[in-house]
Amino acid sequence: MTGRLWTTRVAALVLLLLLLLVVVRLPWAGDLGIHAATVERLRHSLLDPGNPLVDADTPSPYYSPWTVLLGCAAKVTGFSAFVVLRLGALVGLGVLVTGVWRYVRVLSARPAVPPLALLCLVLLWGTAQFSWSGFLGLHSLALTVAYPSVFALGLAFHLWAWLARPAGWGVCLGCGVLWAVILLVHQFSGVVASLGALAVVFALRAGWRVWGRLAVGLVLGVGVLWAWPYYDFFALLGAGDGMDAVHRSLYRDLLGRYWLVLVGVVALGARWWRDRRDPLVVFFVLGAVVFLAGGVSGHWSWGRVLPAALIPAQVAVALEVVEAGRRAVRAGWACVLGAALVVGAWGQAGALGYVVERGVLPGVIEEKYREPWAGYHWITPWVGYGDVVMARKFPSRQIPAYGAYTVAPGYPDFFLPDEEARVAAVRAFFAKGVVGSVRREIVREYGVRWVVDRGLGLRGVEGWLRVVARGPGGEVLYAVGW
Repeated sequence: MTGRLWTTRVAALVLLLLLLLVVVRLPWAGDLGIHAATVERLRHSLLDPGNPLVDADTPSPYYSPWTVLLGCAAKVTGFSAFVVLRLGALVGLGVLVTGVWRYVRVLSARPAVPPLALLCLVLLWGTAQFSWSGFLGLHSLALTVAYPSVFALGLAFHLWAWLARPAGWGVCLGCGVLWAVILLVHQFSGVVASLGALAVVFALRAGWRVWGRLAVGLVLGVGVLWAWPYYDFFALLGAGDGMDAVHRSLYRDLLGRYWLVLVGVVALGARWWRDRRDPLVVFFVLGAVVFLAGGVSGHWSWGRVLPAALIPAQVAVALEVVEAGRRAVRAGWACVLGAALVVGAWGQAGALGYVVERGVLPGVIEEKYREPWAGYHWITPWVGYGDVVMARKFPSRQIPAYGAYTVAPGYPDFFLPDEEARVAAVRAFFAKGVVGSVRREIVREYGVRWVVDRGLGLRGVEGWLRVVARGPGGEVLYAVGW
C-alpha cells in the first residue's frame, strides 16, 4: 500500500501543479469577464457599485461576500482585476483542496483516500470535453478556476465536514452562516451544498440537542441571506424560468460527458448494501432526482445540480479502492479505477494547452485544446472607465472587464428591468439597412461613446463614426462624433 499511496500522492501533486500553472496563464473563456467587471465596479465603489455590465443602478447577484472581499483587495493593493482574480483563484483552489481533504477524512481515516478522491473528482468524468461553472472536471477547472463557484464548492466540502461532527453551539451556528455564505457566493453551488448538507444530517445519529442547535443555525443562515445588502437573494427564486434556455445543453451528450462516473455509481451500490443511510448514497439520490426532475419538467437550469450526483459517486469509488472488504476486492477496484482515471485524463488532455505553448503538444492532444478568447485589451488606450460601448453579445461579455459598460448585458440579468429594450436597441443598431437617424437616436438614449464591430456593416456608412483602432479578427473601434 505504501508504494500505491506515494503514486497517488504524486499524481495528485502533478494535477495541482497543472492547475497552479493554469492560474498563472488564466485562460479567458466563458464568464471570466463578468467576474472581472464585478471586481472592477467594487474597486471604484464598494457601497454602491451599480450594475456590473451596463450603466444602470441595479443590484446584482455577482456582488457576493467573496467578490466584495476581492474588490476590497483590488482597492487596497491597486492591482488590476485580473491580478486579483489570480490571487482569488489561488485561495479558491486552496479552499477546495483542503475541503476535499477534510470531508474525505471524515469518511475514512486511511491516508490514501484524500489524494485518490481528489484525482477522482477531477479526472473521473467522461471522454467528451465539457466545461461549466461548478463542475470539477479538469477541463472545466482550467477555465473556471478563478470563478466564485470553485471557492463556493470548496466551502461546501468544509461545511459537510463540520456537519458530520457537530459539537457545540459554535459549530452549529457557524455551519448556518457558512451555508448562507455559500449560497450568496454562487447560488447553484449553494444548492449542491444544501443537498450534501441534507445527506450528512440525515445520516447523523444525534440527539435532540444537536438537532435543536442545527435548527437555530439554519435560522441564522436564513437571516444572513435576508440581511445581505447587495441584492435580494430570495428574489432569485423567481429567476429560474429565464435561465432555462441557457442551461438546456446540460442535458445533452450525458453518456459522453459522464460515462466514467458509472464506476462510482457501482461503488455507491456497494455502500448502500452495507448501510441504507450512507450519506454519499443519500447525496447521490437527492442530486439525481432533482436533475431528472429538471429534465422531465423542462426546467433546464436544474441541471446545475448535477455535481450533487457526481461528487458522491466519485468519492465513493475512491473509498472502495481502499476499504472494500478483502484484498482481492480492493485490488479489483484499484485496477478498474486506475484504468478509468487514465481514460479520463486522456479525455481531458486538451487542458494541457492552457499551460503549454502551441506546437509543443503532440497533434493528437492539441486537437483536444480549445483556444481561449483574445480579450479586448486593445481598446483600453482609448476607452475609459465608465464609457458606454455599443457592441454585439459576444464582445459584451468581455468589454466590461476593462471598466467600460455596454448597452446590453452579455449575460441574462434578472435585476435589470429594461434588459429586453437594451437587447432590442443593440439588435436595431446593427441591423442591415437601418437608417442613420435610428442609430443616432439609440446612441443618444444610452450615452454611447464608442462602437465595436467587425466593420462589415458600418464601414463608411456613418459620417459620425470615426475609426480609432483595429483589433484581432478584423474588429474595429469607432469613436462616436458629430
